[in-house]
Amino acid sequence: MTYEDIVYMVRATFENADARKVLEHVAIQVNVTGEGAGIFYVEIAERQICVEPYDYYDRDCLLEIPSNVVQELCEKKYTLRSSIENGLVKFYGDERKMNLCLSKVKVR
Repeated sequence: MTYEDIVYMVRATFENADARKVLEHVAIQVNVTGEGAGIFYVEIAERQICVEPYDYYDRDCLLEIPSNVVQELCEKKYTLRSSIENGLVKFYGDERKMNLCLSKVKVR
């Protein structure tokens, strides 16, 4: 899987996600490791989610995720919360904002 495939897959996963209950700005940088390695960000602004293939220097959170785990998360094999708790995903940053996203964003 290429980096472009990963970004496309994440965009497709979040294109119909419901972020209406997130009332503040949240910026999460995602560093993908392994096959298709690269960086993209997920931003919630004005209750909408945007996924773009760029660094986000003024981020609230940073996730380090192996590419196979990104794919399994998009396929809903497990949740991001459980992946962080089980050590599959490394999390750095503002725990309050991450918990806000995990509890308020609904992926369809």
